[in-house]
Amino acid sequence: MLRTYPMGRPGYHDWMHAPREVSAPTAPAPWQRTALGANLLSPGGGLGVTIFEEMTTLAVQTGAINLGQGFPDEDGPLEIREAARAAIAAGANQYAPGKGIPELREAVAAHQQRFYGLSPDPASEVVVTTGATEAIAASLLAFAGPGDEVLTLEPFYDSYGAVIGLSGATHVTAPLLAPDFMPDMAALEAAFSPRTKIVLLNNPHNPTGAVFPREVLQRIVDLARTHNSVIVTDEVYEHLTFGVSHVPVASLPGAADRTITISSAGKTFSLTGWKIGWLTGPEDLVAAVRTVKQFLTYSSGTPFQSAIALGLGLPDSFYEGIAASLQKKRDILSEGLRAAGFDVFSPQGTYFVNVDTAPLGITDSVDLARRLPALVGVAAIPVPVFCHEEGAQRTRSLLRFAFCKKDGVLHEAAGRLASLSGRL
Repeated sequence: MLRTYPMGRPGYHDWMHAPREVSAPTAPAPWQRTALGANLLSPGGGLGVTIFEEMTTLAVQTGAINLGQGFPDEDGPLEIREAARAAIAAGANQYAPGKGIPELREAVAAHQQRFYGLSPDPASEVVVTTGATEAIAASLLAFAGPGDEVLTLEPFYDSYGAVIGLSGATHVTAPLLAPDFMPDMAALEAAFSPRTKIVLLNNPHNPTGAVFPREVLQRIVDLARTHNSVIVTDEVYEHLTFGVSHVPVASLPGAADRTITISSAGKTFSLTGWKIGWLTGPEDLVAAVRTVKQFLTYSSGTPFQSAIALGLGLPDSFYEGIAASLQKKRDILSEGLRAAGFDVFSPQGTYFVNVDTAPLGITDSVDLARRLPALVGVAAIPVPVFCHEEGAQRTRSLLRFAFCKKDGVLHEAAGRLASLSGRL
């Protein structure tokens, strides 16, 4: 377990380009808390860039295949894209209602019933957001503030730390341990305290690819009930699992009245640029989040909303097909990573596979990530950037690769990676 307090820990400029020095006031400004939460600010006020920007720049400079950022290189289903074009032509180009068009809210509710047996009221328990990122931000800002603690598992998606920092709350973590990246249950229990206002849970989990089983999720729910914590679940990879089933936290005993469930169209339909997300939950919690959300973007993506409503109604064969296709991609890339000499941790879900560089005699994945584009023409993301200081040491030799790319691109990347050991 690790508690970090705003402006109370070192930055991570060893991961970034040289920082740009800025003047730092005595009390941290909101932007500074945000940057610090995302590992972008040093105690002296130096501001860095994200590891994603750095790795993408290196990929462009070297012509490397970019397996760093998790976005597909293929468009989503044609019928969904055609529906968006039709909506634009029909004049759906002005503000949508703040909580989303009724058609999409009803489709989200129907999706939750169809796949999980949950029945949110589309009128009062569903809100459409500008991607899952806004839903997460609005939820954290609605319920957490100075003096509160927000608990996440670690490694954690970088926007979590940023928004927790913005809120002024304290970010507390509990470790996920290789090779299966399941929580250390004793550390998880110890991470809860009377100040734990929110448990922010990502499942299936980015960046590790873990899919948490029912018993792990139920223990988290039980601990949240004991400490009267709100549960915010980021389930954007819900349909991208391999051989295991996704269990929504809200479906577990004791969870429904304290859980905000978040998902989006980007990952399921390979339409990340549309930024259409949603959240569901009990009316009182949803109303609180909606109050914050309406002063962030108010509404967005009007013609895309009806198109995503159509997508949510696609047959089971579509959902089964996207998972099977992605599993094949995972296996193509994993073969190349093993040939490179890495220890490969096979994920049960998401877009990502993690490897340990230690078998190659490399213990600093950040350094290797910086050299990899020039060495073999592939870019990846070092896992320590998704951690606080203690977690960064624990994951020091881990790298994350995205496999949500065309099969041909993955075969080429696998071939390049297989040559790594001879180039070190």
